[in-house]
Amino acid sequence: MPDVLSDYHPGVAFDEMVDATGSVRPSYAAVHATLQQSSPAELRGIAEALASNYTQAGVTFDVGGVERPFPLDLVPRVIAAAEWDTIEAGVAQRVRAMEAFLDDVYNDAKVISDGVVPSQLITSSAHYHRVVWGVRPPNGVRIHVAGVDLIRTPAGDVRVLEDNFRVPSGVSYVMTNRTAMLTALPDAFAHQRIRSVADYPSRLLSALRRSSPITDDPNIVVLTPGVYNSAYFEHTLLARTMGVELVEGRDLECRRGKVFMRTTAGLRRVDVIYRRLDDDFLDPVFFRSDSMLGVPGLVNAVRTGGVALANAIGNGVADDKLIYTYVPDLIRYYLHEDPVIGNVDTWRLEEDDAREEVLDRLDELVVKPVDGSGGKGIVIGPRASREELDALRARVIADPRGWIAQPVVQLSTVPTLIDDVLRPRHVDLRPFAVNHGDGIYVLPGGLTRVALPEGELVVNSSQGGGSKDTWVLSPSFPRLVEEPDAVEAELRAEASDSEHDAAGTVAVEAAEPDVPPAPPRPVVPMLVGRARTSRPRRPGRSSRCSSGAPAWTCPRAPRGTASRRSSSSRRARPPRPPRRHADDPQPHRGVDVLGRALRRARRGHRAAAPDPPPAARRGQLDRDPGQRQPPRPDEHRGGRGPHAHRSAAPARVRPS
Repeated sequence: MPDVLSDYHPGVAFDEMVDATGSVRPSYAAVHATLQQSSPAELRGIAEALASNYTQAGVTFDVGGVERPFPLDLVPRVIAAAEWDTIEAGVAQRVRAMEAFLDDVYNDAKVISDGVVPSQLITSSAHYHRVVWGVRPPNGVRIHVAGVDLIRTPAGDVRVLEDNFRVPSGVSYVMTNRTAMLTALPDAFAHQRIRSVADYPSRLLSALRRSSPITDDPNIVVLTPGVYNSAYFEHTLLARTMGVELVEGRDLECRRGKVFMRTTAGLRRVDVIYRRLDDDFLDPVFFRSDSMLGVPGLVNAVRTGGVALANAIGNGVADDKLIYTYVPDLIRYYLHEDPVIGNVDTWRLEEDDAREEVLDRLDELVVKPVDGSGGKGIVIGPRASREELDALRARVIADPRGWIAQPVVQLSTVPTLIDDVLRPRHVDLRPFAVNHGDGIYVLPGGLTRVALPEGELVVNSSQGGGSKDTWVLSPSFPRLVEEPDAVEAELRAEASDSEHDAAGTVAVEAAEPDVPPAPPRPVVPMLVGRARTSRPRRPGRSSRCSSGAPAWTCPRAPRGTASRRSSSSRRARPPRPPRRHADDPQPHRGVDVLGRALRRARRGHRAAAPDPPPAARRGQLDRDPGQRQPPRPDEHRGGRGPHAHRSAAPARVRPS
């Protein structure tokens, strides 16, 4: 079968599967071997099966107002264990720094007084809300769930493209992708160890419980905008897997600084709300007055500590793409560490020199709005028309604070099945982090988004992109060391102890013949951390064989010879069960062919015989001595069934 990558040409971007020489990278060896065994028709069948399963399961996403199945490509993205360690450390570091930044901004604002970040940068952010100034969550956590978008440059470096600390979405597709790929490529899973993503709901539920203002069995709900939201599938999946209620704004009401849920049994208090809608729609009293999705009075309940909100109100100031340019400085300021993962080079257009340079190079750069999400509002200079660039120039001059610029980065590529052929397509990675307050858990893998059109760099799902399952490989198998087997070591010790004990006693039996010493057994290699525990010896088993030598040195006796154990050490056989009557309803479990045949013949004979006269039924006629009759129940002592002994008294005969 020809190589599936024979016509695969990555291009100038870094390819995750194939290196510069055209060889498959070690982390993709199992995936390549699995794909190599499949024909193009089989690959097409797998892809169609994945799409059909997603459609039937309702795994959809809203694209331009149309609900479509979420595309899943059959070629996964594989990340080596060492590389993931760096990504995990970088994401956790970023979450810790931004957690400290948000707590500082909404309380003491030392980052402003120390000159790290300009004050007008904070106050001019559209997502900075003064209504929650001075409010500290119950356990001090504002970023309960975070999503950090990562890319790989053509040089192979991993960089942070943007942060998502408000309402990051996409984790449900991580779990469903893994479930689908387990059935699509089982051989690839069988030949390597891949870290699981199934414990994310339990991790999230634990973080939400710890954020509750009460510690005794808090009531947690997931607040959704409704069925018309593009990520409604994710809302339902998370609520179901965590075992909590899925509610809308009309299901909740606030009373005296507390939030209650309407149920058929009356009002029930809510302690934690995992909200999946933006700040502007949460409370019509403080934000948009025309919002029908939020809960009036929710902000007051948060300020009084009556309910915990995840993620906290006002986190959007950390999502600001202009704040993104200060994150390396914030890491050094709060954590006193250098960033593990750096940013993409970015121009701040509010600075005069940077703005002048960008306006001269609009056709070479990527310009983004600072408060945009989902890839909306992005203008890629090399692909924009002259009219689009002129309109962009006017918007930048009118509001320089609302824009940033970055160079065009060729995202890394992964083979993607396009028209039954593998073609390179650009991808990014969104790892998800859960903050418990005393530690940060980074989901091993995250969501890999892929731009399906050729040459497209916008990978957002809302722009028609697809996804791939992300496999994070576990560390390699433990190394082999030279250690004796645990059971062998125990037997050696027992043999040595028994020889020392026998040396000080007087022999009363004939001396055993000399036994030549057994050759040393080879050292058995074993896996570190997987050594077998010593097994206790069976009762009565001797540590020496019949010749007097240690038991482990004696060769196995050939079949038919006497056992090495003495007759005294043999366990007594259990007594045989008593014989049962031929017509006993509980015969022995052995196969008695003759007995079965006789019983079948007897039953057939009885069925064919005519009914006896009443006297014969009463036992008055002579019985045929050759016919075997079953015992009557009154012939047994106490009527205890066939196992009871026969009574010494004769059977009573009923008078006629």
